[in-house]
Amino acid sequence: MQAPINLASLGRVRVLRALSEESALSRAELVELTGLARATVGSVIDDLIDAGLVRKMTEADAPGARTGRSQSTVTSAAAATRTGRPPQLLSLEPRAAYAAGLDIGHDHVRAVLTDLVGTVLWDGSVQLDVDGDPESALSSAATLLGRAIDEVGAERERILGLGLGIACPVDKTTGALHADGIMPGWIGMRPAQELGRRTGLPVRIINDANAGVLAERRFGAARNCVNVVYLRLSSGIGAGVMSDGRMLLGHGGLAGELGHVTVEANGAVCRCGNRGCLETVASPPAVAALLTRSWGRPVNPGELTELLQTGDRGTLRAIEDAGDAVGRALAFTVMLLNPELIVVGGDLASAGDVLFEPMRRSLARNTMDSHAQPLRIVPGSLGDSAGVRGAAALVLATAPERLGQAPLPAA
Repeated sequence: MQAPINLASLGRVRVLRALSEESALSRAELVELTGLARATVGSVIDDLIDAGLVRKMTEADAPGARTGRSQSTVTSAAAATRTGRPPQLLSLEPRAAYAAGLDIGHDHVRAVLTDLVGTVLWDGSVQLDVDGDPESALSSAATLLGRAIDEVGAERERILGLGLGIACPVDKTTGALHADGIMPGWIGMRPAQELGRRTGLPVRIINDANAGVLAERRFGAARNCVNVVYLRLSSGIGAGVMSDGRMLLGHGGLAGELGHVTVEANGAVCRCGNRGCLETVASPPAVAALLTRSWGRPVNPGELTELLQTGDRGTLRAIEDAGDAVGRALAFTVMLLNPELIVVGGDLASAGDVLFEPMRRSLARNTMDSHAQPLRIVPGSLGDSAGVRGAAALVLATAPERLGQAPLPAA
């Protein structure tokens, strides 16, 4: 149970929040960013250092310190302290707390344990049939997390919680999965509650595309961007959206299901029951199925990257057509939300400009110049770790409140 909020804890929360968003700050910068009095910041910092939550950076740390999302947001008032001797920089103490992350996909379970600044300390996964065997998936998840905690030597009381990203729409209020046609074995399950029981950790659950946008925003290609769409192109297609720095979930938490936007009115029947959804055209299994029908031999989705590298014309055309369809589906999102950046992740992102160029052309045709011209489309920088790191980031986002409002521990 959290301690009652008071002025001291509010000051700690503000300072911890600023340090969680910037990797290193001076006391003057903290005054500027938090709006607290200089004396208050000094007192709070001293308390947090004594509690082992904040550290003074050494000269060895300082050259690589400026790696936060916005690099530096100080005004001339704070910058004025930079004359003469460089100011002492402060940062979070990485091992003051930990966050666990899980990515449950259709064919794998992956776990990470990170420190307080998001550095991955342990990463492990298993391959298995997740969709039809939730018991094995949950057991594997609990086993992986137990190994992570033991091998890192993390004290359980310092683990802030477990973030769970899953390849299925999630009701944001109840944590229930909308698993029909997607993960049939999981219908009626609440995996966050079950994993909480098995691990003893507080669990927060999120859709894998939303986990992806959290990760790319905090650690990857979308740093410094507050209006971004993360598009995951894998066996399922979904989008995570940040608008003015806040994630958009919608009424039930089901926003971003771009894979089920109709792009071909008379197209193939989708697993959701509709016809011509984007997933039936632009997912790796859909592209592989198209080539299978064309060539009269089985084509596995895992072959697509190699076929592209060899310059196979049929594969190039299929990926270009997929990019055009993705651009048409994205056009609605771009016109409604006006993002500055689209980050593409998932298996198909490795196609690069073969995919991105038709996406750009399609967006230009189907949106206004004012929306399309400044828009950038880039591959994700975190690869297949975006989902699991975003799940951990879901927990890290609560760290300033959790640590700042709790009674300060002894260092």
